[in-house]
Amino acid sequence: MAKRENKTNPRLNTLISLLKDTSRENEVKIWRDIAERLEGSSCRYAEVNVSKICRYASAGETILVPGKVLGSGVLDVAVHVAALNFSASAHQKILGAEGHCMTIEELIRNNPKGSRVRILR
Repeated sequence: MAKRENKTNPRLNTLISLLKDTSRENEVKIWRDIAERLEGSSCRYAEVNVSKICRYASAGETILVPGKVLGSGVLDVAVHVAALNFSASAHQKILGAEGHCMTIEELIRNNPKGSRVRILR
């Protein structure tokens, strides 16, 4: 069995620890699930286009992407999107639709129970 190596990105290591700690403290499984997804290979991280967010999200909803949000497509609903990274065009489109972009760390700080969060991958 291969030894599991730590990530070289210090932000990612801190985020994974924060997700696990928050999951234990609040007894919420959503944060543990996201931590396990981010612990895996980076080639398996989610890459979600703005068009997919538009298809599956309703206005005012909070969307969590355990990976990167890309700018392909049109967004016409105001949503709160938390992700590991955003492309510049995705960031502009989300803000242009009166939405809000945030990091996963900010989402954890604002919503430690993880209630009413939809995961897209």
